[in-house]
Amino acid sequence: MRAATIEDVARMAGVSRAAVSKVIRDAYGVSPAMRERVNAAIDALDYRPRVAARAMRGASFTLGIELPHIGNPFFTKVVAGATAALQDSQYQLIIAPAEIGRGEEGVRALGALADRQVDGIVAISPLVEPAWLERLATRVPVVMLGRHDRSEHYDTVTGDDAEGTRLVMDHLLGLGHRRIVHLTRSEEVTAPGSGTPHAIRLEGYERAMHEAGIADRIRVVRTGATEETARLDTLALLDDDIPTAIFAGNDELALGAQRAVAEHALAAGAVSVAGYDDVEIASHPAISLTSVDQAGVAMGERAIHLLLERIVGRTEAVHHIVEPVLRPRASTRAVTGSAPDAAPGRSG
Repeated sequence: MRAATIEDVARMAGVSRAAVSKVIRDAYGVSPAMRERVNAAIDALDYRPRVAARAMRGASFTLGIELPHIGNPFFTKVVAGATAALQDSQYQLIIAPAEIGRGEEGVRALGALADRQVDGIVAISPLVEPAWLERLATRVPVVMLGRHDRSEHYDTVTGDDAEGTRLVMDHLLGLGHRRIVHLTRSEEVTAPGSGTPHAIRLEGYERAMHEAGIADRIRVVRTGATEETARLDTLALLDDDIPTAIFAGNDELALGAQRAVAEHALAAGAVSVAGYDDVEIASHPAISLTSVDQAGVAMGERAIHLLLERIVGRTEAVHHIVEPVLRPRASTRAVTGSAPDAAPGRSG
């Protein structure tokens, strides 16, 4: 007896094939009545989406990668690593951008890749619910990049964000900084316990300030996902109160902060700026941004290798962590003796 297909489910439920796909991937915009009809048909036919789909079509030799912000230069490094890993294979990479900062857009982009029957997906989607990803991963191999999920059906590749943050904060405190501001993303992206990189970096910043005995000087400035929003919010910060250092949640935010410091006509080195990701431009002599290198290219390569292992049959989850390295540059300097709240410098 042949396995049931998605067309069989659609026929029994009296809906389209696309509607069945939406119900399976828990997409938005599905009415309760339609969901009930489709699930009833799935149960009656004992439909197994992933097994049936593979039996019906075989391999497509395409892999998908979902990006929440296609302009972020760190993601360019990830894509470069993924592309390099596929150079000698039959696979092609499909990029699916999702709108910045919206979980439903991540669901839409990932669902679209699954509907195109890619053989595997690399997801960079901090706001998509883990439970939804677990369901998706029963249909198609998935590797989540960046988020610290303890998943069962999909793999993860992350940097050690807690250690990377410790390296930055030790560096800034060692240079004598005590008035350190953390420039980060929205509360949704940094929700405690969410496992997102920005959430862990925020937690690490606050922990370091507590351990240094300066918890009363914790200051968190929230901004958007782009360099421009970071520039504007840093300008507003500098108009209100000038810190001695800014630790930005990633390099895109740090570049915006650097631009704001320059536009504010402060003395050279008056405000140190440190970022995270070590994007290509960070090492340019005109930028010279202190940053945490979490090996974006290697992360992309590793994600693809894990995906290919999944495709050929591995089922147990792998959680790979990349060790970060601090790259100190000219954007961070010791606090001068005349600066307010200066502290004696330690080696960073």
